[in-house]
Amino acid sequence: MLRFLTAGESHGPGLVAIVEGLPAGLEVTGEMVSAELARRRRGRGRGPRMRVERDEVEILGGVRLGRTLGGPVAVVVRNTEWPRWEAAMSSVPGPVPAPLTGPRPGHADLAGMLKYDTHDARDVLERASGRETAARAVAGALAERLLAEAGVGVIGHVVGIGEVAADGRVPGAGDRGKVDRSGVRCLDPQAATAMAAAIDAARREGDTLGGVVEVLAYGVPPGVGSHVHWDRRLDAALAAAVMSIPGIKGVEIGDGFAAAGRRGSAAHDAITYGASGFERPTNRAGGIEGGMSNGQVIRLRGAMKPLSSLRRPVTSVDVVTKQAAAAAEQRSDVCAVPAAAVVAEHMVAWVLAVEMSRMFGADTAADFARAVEAYRQRLAGF
Repeated sequence: MLRFLTAGESHGPGLVAIVEGLPAGLEVTGEMVSAELARRRRGRGRGPRMRVERDEVEILGGVRLGRTLGGPVAVVVRNTEWPRWEAAMSSVPGPVPAPLTGPRPGHADLAGMLKYDTHDARDVLERASGRETAARAVAGALAERLLAEAGVGVIGHVVGIGEVAADGRVPGAGDRGKVDRSGVRCLDPQAATAMAAAIDAARREGDTLGGVVEVLAYGVPPGVGSHVHWDRRLDAALAAAVMSIPGIKGVEIGDGFAAAGRRGSAAHDAITYGASGFERPTNRAGGIEGGMSNGQVIRLRGAMKPLSSLRRPVTSVDVVTKQAAAAAEQRSDVCAVPAAAVVAEHMVAWVLAVEMSRMFGADTAADFARAVEAYRQRLAGF
């Protein structure tokens, strides 16, 4: 069974990802992982930290001569800014830095301070930071590598930033490079220009912007997931994984909320049969029915709220004096939606890798690929 664990703080010495359950023989290199981390760093609206920080990747275990061994894969992503933060974030007892006592509205600060009985928001925000998703990118990169063995590809892109919405064009399975070349990860050039302008305007005004990302998974065979148990439904697992990304406040599969306003005759996808087998002329269900993939492209969206770290902080309360105070100002992005599209892609890839491993589990990558192909052959004769 695939699972992963991350550890580390935003300004700590590094982030660690441990991925367990990968089959042996899967090609994995530090360069491959670094390339995925670079995709996460790019995008209009990122803050100064993304310009000065580089993700230094080191594979500590589970890989030999560029291939997985079947044991847990351990990867550390070192923080190149650690020397600047060592005094404040050291694990060794020492002088106590000035505490951050003004929690930011919209962040984990206050709830975490209450939960863990601390008057210093840094005890909470360092782990609650979106920086943790760099470790998830490691797990996502490994998951995408496994899915590639089964002919499955996942791509995330941006469909809206602030009040600007794209025209609805969807990237194909081979369009990752095209999406990556857009500064806002949007294929609609007019919308992309307007999105960039909206981000620049928010930056000038000391504000932030949210938006909507979409993830598509190509080549997933029907039947992945389960209708039998609530915690194995594919749509539920995907929604939970994407919702776990910091800042995501809503998830929909397929037409989601729009379908709720339609009659059933206009909400479901008709089934036909042709030369290629069972077909559907539409994909309103987003490739999932009854908790299982149905063979169509899996499509889901996540809505990201504006970031809570602002240069013009929202009014808060000092947790020590209990007086009104400006929220703590932390170096942050203006808009992290393009980055969120990459992280959502990684989380979708992870869930699909978990469920396909459950369905086609094998100890080697070659056996996994053969099991998937045998299943596809069986479906072809249905």
